[in-house]
Amino acid sequence: MKTPSEIIDLLIAKDAFSNWLGIKIESISLGACKLSCTLKAEMLNGLEIAHGGISYSLADSALAFASNSYGNKCVSIETSISHTRPAKIGDSLTATCKEINRGKTIAIYEVSITNQHQKLVAFFKGTVNIGSEAW
Repeated sequence: MKTPSEIIDLLIAKDAFSNWLGIKIESISLGACKLSCTLKAEMLNGLEIAHGGISYSLADSALAFASNSYGNKCVSIETSISHTRPAKIGDSLTATCKEINRGKTIAIYEVSITNQHQKLVAFFKGTVNIGSEAW
């Protein structure tokens, strides 16, 4: 059986978008992870703040890494996000994902995204289907 770190290495090796985001894996364990990235100019919208898709994508990657850490391939089936404050170029965002519940086929996670001042930028909730296929 692969460790959570080995599984995440397999995931991120093929994840062009997470790599484009510049995601750094701060920590990974069963059902949890912490990721970070720094906002670049190409991540901004017309208001010169982070496009909502950036924080969403960071949270979605955290969800994928945490849920797949057990060794079974998982995919999201429902997600939602609330943006609580704007993020700007140069801001460092950290996504902290924690497992809320894990059953046989469904698991639920929460992801808090904070900036470098530990201020909440977004809150994400995700539900995944736990597949039978192993990594």
